[in-house]
Amino acid sequence: MKLEGKGITTIVICVTVIFVLLGVLTLVAVLTDDNKETSSEAKTEKTALQKEVEEERDSVVISEPLEGDPYQELDELIGLEDVKEEVRSLANFVKVQKMRQDKGLKVPKMSYHLVFTGSPGTGKTTVARIVARIYKDLGILKRGHTVETDRSGLVAEYMGQTAVKTNAIVDSALNGVLFIDEAYSLVPDSKSNGDYGQEAISTLLKRMEDDRDKLVVIIAGYPDEMKRFINSNPGLQSRFNRYINFPDYTSEELFRIFLMYTKKNEYILNNEASVYLRERLEEVVAHKNRNFGNARYVRNIFEKSIQRQANRLTRMRNPQATDLTEIRKEDLEGLI
Repeated sequence: MKLEGKGITTIVICVTVIFVLLGVLTLVAVLTDDNKETSSEAKTEKTALQKEVEEERDSVVISEPLEGDPYQELDELIGLEDVKEEVRSLANFVKVQKMRQDKGLKVPKMSYHLVFTGSPGTGKTTVARIVARIYKDLGILKRGHTVETDRSGLVAEYMGQTAVKTNAIVDSALNGVLFIDEAYSLVPDSKSNGDYGQEAISTLLKRMEDDRDKLVVIIAGYPDEMKRFINSNPGLQSRFNRYINFPDYTSEELFRIFLMYTKKNEYILNNEASVYLRERLEEVVAHKNRNFGNARYVRNIFEKSIQRQANRLTRMRNPQATDLTEIRKEDLEGLI
């Protein structure tokens, strides 16, 4: 009996040990899977963060085509009447050439690349995005997205890297528009730091030829600088022959742009603030310099004014809905 009792006890102990070991192994497996998942998530997070940092550093922004009618969006832009007319004229020309092609008639070889000239904040990037969508609508581009960059996104710091960097940007823009802001900086006035800019231009021109059926390039910048840039290279002259000039906004157009921001964000200018803003914008436009930011300037004023409003409202005991939406003169004073 004693032996039987000892045998049973031994069996129970063995079974218990087995269950404990199985439990430990299961726990280890779960923890390992969790660590793998966490590691994978962290890796994905890190990759996304690195990509975001790299894009910010290199000034590369990819804008997917928005839903809706690009022609209507073009018409709804404040001001820019001559620009709108130029874009409509270009679209009409492309439509007619496609009709001729469908009828078996000769179609002249044309370039869809564009040069946008004008001061900062005059809507060049916005119109470039609209043009990309119009080109998609016309069947010129399959995707219609916009890749926006500048010199820093194309030119590397070391020899042999610029072509790789430029090709990567072009690859991301295929079937869409590559928009290069301040393109003239690829050929600086001083040749001391313009060594790799020419390499970027040569690479870009080759890709524009190799991928002519799926790449449209829009370059932008100040009028005089862009003229110098185009004239610096025969390849640029042959590929960029359609110019659209973006004039500075008038004080009234800037006022309407400010109202557009208020409406979009559910704010309201009261009468006193409205009068003050009009007067100050007239004064600013009358004395603006070459670097005046136009719509960017107004956007900055709007953002600072609602920050001022927030500071003011936190001192109120119980702000009402009207208080939360109203922008007053005191929120604008000193900003313009």
